[in-house]
Amino acid sequence: MGEFSTLKGADGLEFAVYRATPSGERKGGVVVIQEIFGIDEHIVRDVDRWASLGYEAIAPSLYDRREPGFTAGHDPAGLTAGVTHARATPLDQALSDIAAVRDELAPAGKVFVVGYCYGGSLTWLSACQLDGFAAASSYYGSMVQANADKTPRCPTIVHLGRKDAGIPADDVKAAVQASNPGVAVYIYEDAGHGFNNED
Repeated sequence: MGEFSTLKGADGLEFAVYRATPSGERKGGVVVIQEIFGIDEHIVRDVDRWASLGYEAIAPSLYDRREPGFTAGHDPAGLTAGVTHARATPLDQALSDIAAVRDELAPAGKVFVVGYCYGGSLTWLSACQLDGFAAASSYYGSMVQANADKTPRCPTIVHLGRKDAGIPADDVKAAVQASNPGVAVYIYEDAGHGFNNED
C-alpha cells in the first residue's frame, strides 16, 4: 500500500502525490496519470497494482492549484466538476508536474508513463513533448487524435474501446498511424470508455 505525500513543482508550489514502492526488486518507475476524477480509489488501486508488479509508482494530483485534494464521484456532478478542472488546468502546468514526478523517479532507473482518459491524453503529450521516458501507454485519451501529428520521443502504445461513444477509435488509429506508423494502436471490440477502471 502506498501513501500520500507532496512534491515541489517547477513553479515552487507543492502538489500532492500518491506513491507506492515495490516490496521486492525494483524494475523501474511509473508515472500514473489520473482520469478527470482526481486521485480517486481507482488511481490509488492502480498505483498499488504497479507497485505489486515491481515498479515504484507515483500519481500526481494535477488539480491541486485549483482545489487541493480534489476527487469526484463517477456521476453527472463529478463528471462536470472533473471536466471543469481539466479544462481550466493549463496543459503546460500539467506537463510540468508530470516532469517533476519523472525527475523524482529517474535517479533510481528507467521511468515509464501511463494514463487514463484525461491522463491518456496527457500521456500522449508527455511522450511527445517531454524527454526522459522509457516508454508510454495511453488509454482512451480524447486529445490524442488532435495531437496525432506529434511524434513520441519514446516507444508508445495507445489503447481504445470500440464502443467508446466519445472517441472514434478507427479515426484516432488512422490519425496516429498516418504520422507515426510505428505506434501500435489497440482497439478492444467490446470495450467502451474507461474500460481499465473497475469502478
